[in-house]
Amino acid sequence: MARIAGVDLPKKKRVEYGLTYIYGIGLTSSRKILDAVGISYDKRVHELSEDEVANIRKEIQANYEVEGDLRKKVAMDIKALKDLGIYRGLRHRRGLPVRGQKTKTNARTRKGRRKTVGAA
Repeated sequence: MARIAGVDLPKKKRVEYGLTYIYGIGLTSSRKILDAVGISYDKRVHELSEDEVANIRKEIQANYEVEGDLRKKVAMDIKALKDLGIYRGLRHRRGLPVRGQKTKTNARTRKGRRKTVGAA
């Protein structure tokens, strides 16, 4: 079982898609990593040798910010926006959409369940 950056990669998937299970690595990053290490995209995760897994791990540690560090950085960035009182920070604080979406009819994911007003 390949364990990289604290994540168990799915055994049966191709390596290029298996690496995307790591927070902070998408398909493009995954392919760049595999090119740098010299591993075929078609190889399955369970077919990787220990040396190949170690090389992938080394490449990710050297050139990418992933998992816990990246989550911490994103949280700190959002906290900074909130503390500065920037418009985006206010939207985060109020739990509303941050990127300019309309809120009259949509935005239920950010706003939560409907709260009935005035119904007695």
